Formats: sequence, structure tokens, C-alpha cells
Amino acid sequence: MKQQAFNPYLPSFEYIPDGEPYVFGDRVYVYGSHDKFNGTMYCENDYVCWSAPVDDLSDWKYEGVIYQKVQDPMGQTDNRLLFAPDVQQGPDGRFYLYYAFDFLGVMAVAVCDSPAGKYEFYGHVQYQDGTLLGGKEGEGFQFDPGVLVDDDKKVYLYSGFCPQNFPWGQLGCEEQTIKGGMVIELEADMITVKEGPKYIFPDKALGVGTDFEGHEFFEASSMRKIGDTYYFVYSSFNGHELCYATSKSPIGGFKYRGTIISNGDIYLNGRTDEEALNYTGNNHGSIVEIKDKWYVFYHRQTNKHQFSRQACAEEIHIESDGSIRQVEMTSCGLNGGALIGKGEYPAYIACNLMSRSGAVRYEFGYVIDESHPYFTQEGEDREGHPNQYIANMTAGALAGFKYFNIDNVSKISVKVRGTGNGELQVRTTIGGETVARIPVTPGEPWHMYSAPIKINYGVSALYFTYQGEGAIDFYSFTLE
Repeated sequence: MKQQAFNPYLPSFEYIPDGEPYVFGDRVYVYGSHDKFNGTMYCENDYVCWSAPVDDLSDWKYEGVIYQKVQDPMGQTDNRLLFAPDVQQGPDGRFYLYYAFDFLGVMAVAVCDSPAGKYEFYGHVQYQDGTLLGGKEGEGFQFDPGVLVDDDKKVYLYSGFCPQNFPWGQLGCEEQTIKGGMVIELEADMITVKEGPKYIFPDKALGVGTDFEGHEFFEASSMRKIGDTYYFVYSSFNGHELCYATSKSPIGGFKYRGTIISNGDIYLNGRTDEEALNYTGNNHGSIVEIKDKWYVFYHRQTNKHQFSRQACAEEIHIESDGSIRQVEMTSCGLNGGALIGKGEYPAYIACNLMSRSGAVRYEFGYVIDESHPYFTQEGEDREGHPNQYIANMTAGALAGFKYFNIDNVSKISVKVRGTGNGELQVRTTIGGETVARIPVTPGEPWHMYSAPIKINYGVSALYFTYQGEGAIDFYSFTLE
């Protein structure tokens, strides 16, 4: 019997942002960066891979470490970080892993005979004369590779990083040439530049007056081809959103089409930044077709800062005109529908989280203050892995879960701990009627509290709001 699928879809102790999903054979593989829990910078771990059978997106398998930074001659120092990668199957049938070390500005490639086998260093992307891509005077800064092997076997590399007023000096880097997102055609060897960088996606400065205005390119290049249309997925300068643009050509003519997902549900139904339903930060991912359904893979922020991000996914629909409507964050992204309305659910699958004052943005290097709840982890489960939960829910804090197929539920219980003396109020809409009030009192360790619940049949969200003194940690809830 299949298990249910949740968001985040990987185990709660795993932190894989920047996910690039692909189907190879009968499995879907996700390649991403690898954050540390409570890390001090992005992408501090080596690359790993997770995969699942295409007919069971709840059954994720750890494929192990697939590439280590020390395999690259430029990765021999401790301060190198493996930023967002991409993978493509080359014309020769082998699999090519593309990456760029943090802010080094050099594209590198590793190769393997299988999708999740051990990749071996292949080389740095360069011109025929040996000059590294990005090494020519005035050439654009290389960052966040996205790669496409087209139907005609032509190979295209997409790249770019377009910050404004970026502190290059603080990172020990020289000021970089920034002009927007670019495309580079490679030879069939997957590493030699055939046609140098061409700028095709405007940054914020160049996007004024274009259809990209307000959602100009920032980073996170990713390309997919659907029929005869090229879909460029990227992160805009807004940070929290994955946008897309389309063209009939892989090398230009792209038109901005919209937002696919925001990790704060911003813009959905007209929601503004100030009305975000979840703590926001950078976002990076792409889209993939799995058994005739399309999904967007993205990431969320955890643990008070930007450096412990987790992989999430949602089903999307590509309309007859090729458009993709923005989808909301849910707790049941890959499940194929609402979760069963009975049983125990971990609090870490909350898709909405905020304090009484709202959900703030996790800025680079910024740690949210003690007025906000956050996802964190400690202890060990039966397999020896740490347990994740929501910490520090103070008065007015809200945790939302979507969606459940409710049928004959009359009792709800929560597992909490802390200094809290008050109640958890349960609603099916934000600000709606209270359907359960669960009293909680101070105490350690985790303790179960229960109350009757009055809720309608059918598909429903559940929102838990704490009201009272002190603060609680929220581990799980049970529907009976």
C-alpha cells in the first residue's frame, strides 16, 4: 500500500534546495544543492541525489553522495561551496552534472554513466583555445547553470546572477559584469563553448518597459521544452517566486508569462508581500512531467535563516494556451489530492506559518527574532534521525495545513510542550469560525491535549492559532 506524500517530500532531516527534477527511465530524480541544518552559509554539503518511482511519489530513496567538491581541482579549499546544479543526458547517453562554485564565476562539469551514480570531474566549461567561460574581459558572470539538450542534440547552457549593489568585496571577489540572463551554446562534448554568451533575459535595470518589468531575472536558470515551446523557469529579483517565460526558440524571443509558485503565496489572489502566508526567502526549482501530470519543485525556508532550506513540490496545470496558473503551497503537494482526514500528522508539514505580526522575509545573513515561530529539529526518531517540529509559537502565531478529506472527525489532539498557558484554536479558514479550542498548559516533555471538533465533511484546510501566555512548540496533531 502506498504511503501518503507530504511537503516537504523528503525526510524532515534533509535539506535539499534548488531542486532540478528529471524523469530518467521509470524514476524521477532530484538534483539540488545541499544545505546543512543550522548552517552558516548556503550549500555547505556535497551533492546527494534522491529518487522515487514515477508511480509512487511518496517512496523517496536516498541515492547517496554523488559528487564531492574536492573532486574539482578548484574545490580543494575549505571555503568552496557547491551551489545549485543541473543535470542533462548528453548525446552520448552519459549524464552530465553542471555546477558553479559559489561566487567563483566558473562553470564546471562532472560525468557519470547512470543518473545517480558516482559522478567524476570532467572539466571546466571553456572556449576551444582553453579560455574559461566568463574569463574574457567584460564577459558576464557565470552562475546557476541550467542546461538543455534539444531534440536536435544541440546543447544550450543558461546562466546569470543579477544582484543590485552586491557586496562583492566582502566576498573577496572583484566587481562582476552583470547584464542579465544569458544563453551559451556548447559543442556535443558538453563542455566546449560553440557560441559565446548572448543576453536574452533582462535584469532589473534593463527590464523597465518590457513585459518582464516587476519580475525581472535574478538567478536560478532552468529550461524545459514542452512540445515546440521553450519554458524558462527562473527566480526574479523578488526572490520568493519562481517565474516563467516562453519562446519558440531556445536562444531568444522570450516573453514573460507569470508566477508559478511563491514560497509565501504572494500574488496568489492578489496577495501582497505584507500579506505573505509563510516566511519567504530565495526560491529555485523547475517543472517536470511525471506520468502525464506536471509539477513544480521549489523550496521553503526553515530554522530562522536562509541557510537550511527544504524541498517542496506542487502539481501544476499547463493550459491549452501554454500558460501556467500560479499554485499555492500545500502540505500534500505530491499526494495526488487531499490527505486522509484521520490519523496523526507532523507539524513540520505546515505550508503556512506566521507570527501575530505576519511572516517576514528571511534576508541573506538575517536571523528572525524571537517573536516568530520557525521549523527546527532535535532528538532522534527510531531510525536515529532528528525530529522536526514548529518552535516558538507565541500569542497570535498561526500554522496552516492544506488539505484534508474530512469524514466523520469528532476529536482533535495536539502534541505540544513549552511555557504556553492558553489554547490552540482551530479554524478551516484564516480568521473564520473556530471549530475547536484545545487548552494547553505549561510542561515538558511533549504532552497530548485534546478537544472535540465540529467540522464539515469534504476537503478542508486546518489552521492552528495559539492564544495565551508564553510560547509552545508544536510537534503533531491527530484527527479522530
